Amino acid sequence: MKKYLIMFLSMFIVSGILLSGCSKPEISSESDISGETTTVPSESAELQTISHLSEEKKVSFVNPSGATVAERFLVPEGYRRVESTEHSFGEFLQTLPLKEDGAKVLYYDGREKARDVYLAVVDYHLGNRDLQQCADCIMRLRAEYFYGSGSYDEIHFNFVSGFQADFSKWRQGYGISVKDNSVKWIENAKNNSSYESLTAYLDMVYAYASTLSLEKEMIPRSVSEMAIGDVFIKGGSPGHCVIIVDMAIHETTGETIFMLAQGYMPAQDIQILKGDQEDSPWYSLTGKDILITPEWQFPLDSLRTWEE
Repeated sequence: MKKYLIMFLSMFIVSGILLSGCSKPEISSESDISGETTTVPSESAELQTISHLSEEKKVSFVNPSGATVAERFLVPEGYRRVESTEHSFGEFLQTLPLKEDGAKVLYYDGREKARDVYLAVVDYHLGNRDLQQCADCIMRLRAEYFYGSGSYDEIHFNFVSGFQADFSKWRQGYGISVKDNSVKWIENAKNNSSYESLTAYLDMVYAYASTLSLEKEMIPRSVSEMAIGDVFIKGGSPGHCVIIVDMAIHETTGETIFMLAQGYMPAQDIQILKGDQEDSPWYSLTGKDILITPEWQFPLDSLRTWEE
């Protein structure tokens, strides 16, 4: 009798474990400084994006000693990495500096991000204010690219109100005054062309721009024409966006795979996302009608590119 009782209890315990592992994912929300709310899948929902993990042999795509995106991540067998034009935005993204392998994404207040959704962290200073979130990280990358090349006139972003904030105006000794629904330029002699001034300019942009304004600034792009630097974006409350930072093409089939980076809320480091497999940064849209990332889902018609 004791023997059968032990067997019964063992089966009950195992059943309980299986049932708890199949529970419906919970949904949580986080609000940003501007009042936007983003829907966040639970940890168990993340695992649904790892579509091939149990079907294919695990292969490491990480080169721990790699210092940039292209150096850190290897392309799958049979693929070749897209070679970007020299000094282009695409090349800039492929050569983004990364923190050492294993580095953790930090929030603006120094806390570590608990969600295991990324494979690497971009080596940019975040600051100690809850400002640089998802759309802000993409605007940060764009601004860093143009600032590094001395193309100051190309650094401009719109506020949600429609006001166009030009860094070329800012660096001439002007600031931006926002009072209720009134936004205007005012004299501010401390603003100039320095990197510190660029950072102050971007903080202003982060506070008054969002996925809503960024989506309107960009142009729809077919996924068949996607390029490094393009953005999947859903503007609104909630809203989110991710940017393509690398691509590779299969040498026989021509299939395109790509790598994504994102920021998130609260303000946190820019991160290279996990892809379709646990240890891979690569995504494929072959046979799919939606892009599933660890913290958001995007319809394929949400791809946008930059206006030239």
